[in-house]
Amino acid sequence: MKGTRAKGVVAAGHRLTAEAAAGVLREGGHAADAAIAALAMACVCEPVLASPGGGGFAMLRDGATGRATLVDFFPHTPRKRKLADDAGVAEVIADFGTATQAFHIGPATAAAPGFLAGCERLAALGGGRPLADLFAPAVRAARDGVRVTPYQHYLSTVVLPILTATPEAAALFAPGGEMIGAGGTFRNPGLANALEAMASGGLATSAVGNEVVGLQAGRGHLTADDLSSYEAIERRPLSVGIGAMTAHLNPLPAASGVLIADSLNGIGDVGGVTLARALDATDRARRQAGHDLSRLIDRPLRQRGTTHVSVIDAAGNACAVTVSNGEGNGEPVGRFGFMLNNILGEEDVNPAGASAWPENVRLASMMCPAILEAPDGAIVALGSGGSNRIRSAIAQVIAHLALDGANLADAVVAPRLHVENGHLDFEDFFDAGARAALAAAFGDHRAWPERNMFFGGVHAASVDADGRFSGIGDARRDGAALLV
Repeated sequence: MKGTRAKGVVAAGHRLTAEAAAGVLREGGHAADAAIAALAMACVCEPVLASPGGGGFAMLRDGATGRATLVDFFPHTPRKRKLADDAGVAEVIADFGTATQAFHIGPATAAAPGFLAGCERLAALGGGRPLADLFAPAVRAARDGVRVTPYQHYLSTVVLPILTATPEAAALFAPGGEMIGAGGTFRNPGLANALEAMASGGLATSAVGNEVVGLQAGRGHLTADDLSSYEAIERRPLSVGIGAMTAHLNPLPAASGVLIADSLNGIGDVGGVTLARALDATDRARRQAGHDLSRLIDRPLRQRGTTHVSVIDAAGNACAVTVSNGEGNGEPVGRFGFMLNNILGEEDVNPAGASAWPENVRLASMMCPAILEAPDGAIVALGSGGSNRIRSAIAQVIAHLALDGANLADAVVAPRLHVENGHLDFEDFFDAGARAALAAAFGDHRAWPERNMFFGGVHAASVDADGRFSGIGDARRDGAALLV
């Protein structure tokens, strides 16, 4: 989807998510307001990845001034540890088909959510439309029901033990005893009620907040004070030059921007081996910090399931926003149809156990919503899900755009690679010479026969110097793009 004059463009991880943003753009709305509408809808149609119980990051560009601002609304650790040891924490095993992975869930794994605070801050920085108006399409969809896509059904089967961890969760996500199959309809009136309550009364003072506090009492660490004291934080982006372009990246305490900037600094061209060696050098630097970049930035590192939205409007305002709920803590918030995050229980955050997290700290992340600017005024908003592959996916797309002059679609579709601990994974679509060079440079390698969600899903939107919009939703993660 390219080269069209329009009112704006959106790219996201689900068509309904993109349509919610497009509705705001059709009315001449601000990119930030469109992104808010998309985030609310993602909670409805991408419930494994997005939830009012999670949080994320947004990169916002002001069309009038050109100023870029990073909004950090990621989960924050509780102000005080209330339980000892691993009380309130349970282990479940997720089945990825070729491998299994242990996850930790339960009421004590929830950090203070920032989703609503992030929406409120974006509304203040954007067009300022009431949240009730922006949430309305999601509220209707939650009550009417949404069709389950094959991709969303697959994700739900992977984390089935979490979605059915309690009778309440099973009743919500597996009514009748089985997960709703692809093509089936998922209705969530409780989530509709939650979105309405939070839009009108905030989180801490609403019925939703009261339910959270009640569920956490004696079983988790969150209190009313944790909810009321949470603030979305505006930060100055990490801005780096790449070719003739400037990339605005997620700054510290997030790990992602630092790693992406390091990789971009080492990329001289977009040849397969050059890209792989730059990513390898960054990974070695990360591993020299003890396999945990948090030792360099003094924050716990967070990297799990995510979804992303990119929006640009006719005034040149751009918003790239990435959100996550971890995998969810296995327990719906009463009658409100969503789970809190399980971030305190994740081993990449707390390798010493669920009782070892630092108090009152903003968690760091591999998520990196980004905005790329060209000297002629062209703008690209982009971001990705994909755990620790986020850094390599975004670095490669930026390199293709800034160094190779690729158009947006080609930059996203180009075969990806990822290097970790000396092992190379790559999508096997390089030409014969490049493929042979990659295999020679990295004896420990694995070729993937298809473009795979393992390598992230970069949903990107752009506008060129002549005002023509383009967008692409990465097919690796069932993305969709709409011009308005």
